[in-house]
Amino acid sequence: MSTVESFLAGNGLPSRVAYRVCRAVVTTVVRLYTRMRIEGREHVPTSGAFVLAPVHRSYIDTPIAGCVTTRRLRFMGKDAVWKHRPVGWVASALGAFPVTRGTADREALKRGVAVLESGEPLVLFPEGERKSGPTVHPLFDGAVYMAVKAGVPIVPVGIGGSERVLPKGVRFPRPRRVHVIVGRPIPPPVAEGGRMPRSAVREQSAALHAELQRLFDEAEARVGG
Repeated sequence: MSTVESFLAGNGLPSRVAYRVCRAVVTTVVRLYTRMRIEGREHVPTSGAFVLAPVHRSYIDTPIAGCVTTRRLRFMGKDAVWKHRPVGWVASALGAFPVTRGTADREALKRGVAVLESGEPLVLFPEGERKSGPTVHPLFDGAVYMAVKAGVPIVPVGIGGSERVLPKGVRFPRPRRVHVIVGRPIPPPVAEGGRMPRSAVREQSAALHAELQRLFDEAEARVGG
């Protein structure tokens, strides 16, 4: 069995139950602590695969992403998490899988595409690691590449206020308001003659960047950013 097949074999009942229990706890804590409000839930597909693509300003963005839908979401995590066995076990049980920063990490890309092709949604932060400030940074190719490869839509998400809750260098979250806006899904480009032109991928990335900036601006305005 290949590593990708082994990874997909972890889609069974125990991890789904663990995910639902942990999601319920995390959602309650995040909502109470940040007075979080979510707009646009109706834009999240109720079936089939998609890439959920939020802006990224804080570690708390990961649990926030899990709050936008009751469906189980898959996450990529930095490989350092798996160096601590108990933490890595929990992360794997919840459907996360490691990615090596600073490399192409073909295995992670294959796993991401495999998740989407199996019909499950995948969370990818297209800016890569956490950024700071009001401007959406240039996007990495991963989110668009996987969505295009699997032929699934990208759902952009603006998260306002999370940087004030847990900015870089701060160890404990602060009780600040968070506002989340889920945008309309961006459909995958149509292949021409069975092949996807690079120009279509670039256009998809540009459309995602513009929509993320719009949603981020609106979400920040809601919390007085």
